[in-house]
Amino acid sequence: MKVLNGQNVYGVKIPYIFVTNGGGKTEQERCIQLSKQMEIEVSPGQFICGHTPMREMAAKYGTVLVVGGEGEKCRQVAEGYGFKDVVTPGDIIKDNPDTTPFRKLTKEEYDSSRARDFSKTEIEAIFVFADSRDWAGDQQIILDLLLSKRGVLGTRSETFDDGPPVFFSHNDVVWSASHDLTRLGMGALRLSLEAMYKAVTGKDLNTTAYGKPQIGTFQFATRLLQQWRKDTHGIDAPPETVYFVGDTPESDIRGTNDFNKTSENTWYSILVRTGVYEQGTKPKFEPKFTADHVLEAVLHGVEREQRKELRQTLEATQTALDEIAIEDEPTAGEKKAEKST
Repeated sequence: MKVLNGQNVYGVKIPYIFVTNGGGKTEQERCIQLSKQMEIEVSPGQFICGHTPMREMAAKYGTVLVVGGEGEKCRQVAEGYGFKDVVTPGDIIKDNPDTTPFRKLTKEEYDSSRARDFSKTEIEAIFVFADSRDWAGDQQIILDLLLSKRGVLGTRSETFDDGPPVFFSHNDVVWSASHDLTRLGMGALRLSLEAMYKAVTGKDLNTTAYGKPQIGTFQFATRLLQQWRKDTHGIDAPPETVYFVGDTPESDIRGTNDFNKTSENTWYSILVRTGVYEQGTKPKFEPKFTADHVLEAVLHGVEREQRKELRQTLEATQTALDEIAIEDEPTAGEKKAEKST
């Protein structure tokens, strides 16, 4: 980060943002944690969680179910985005404890959950903001809503086509944690839910995922990066090249390469040999460059841009010299006069 902030041999400051599929906390809270870890100031204006783009949907839906995360944090995130009426699985279990036969609320969960009559509540959309802490209970509640009439719990649709839409903040099947091996992520929950829906109804369930590698997240990142460049560097234009550094071929590299095919600027993928990537294996989605760590990735990008700038300067200089040589070359009339003398 010091290199990006200007501590490099060229003395240039480079705009950057953070894009993570993680969530379950406000961007402000994540930035405070990251600032302490990295000993730099990280602003919410340069940070994207998996669920950050969902804030653009707050005006579209009224009552929504938000799933995942610890305690009431995801409810707080959703309300911070402007969602007007946010319910949680805990609210539903508090209203009817028989909803999840094998899960009972703790006293703390019961006290923080909000009482309401869900037989008279129409839930318009389901948002999985963070990884579920109770797969069985959360999937049961989501499935009940998917099979309901217009999102009213306790009802059953005759066609199974009347339930609310489901949105996931990312689609990572596995992720790298403190364990030696990768752990199951939200993408696995999505696959499980779709399989259960198929087994019960015989129909396919269409869900929507945000996060990497979804194109919408990279479009959102483009807008955020352009705004951050304007606010902090006075540059009111998108960058010509974006260097995207990540450790997950299936999300980071795949998403960058796919977005690069349609983006007006260049998105350059760099894979670091940490996290999900396994040393010695060939990634399914190949990056433009592979680095041992983030510092090497950053230095590669800086050096590549400096070489491009030097090449452009040399080409411009050569063009100018060629034009001068043409101007200095005598005309046909001048040559004839020289001969006559």
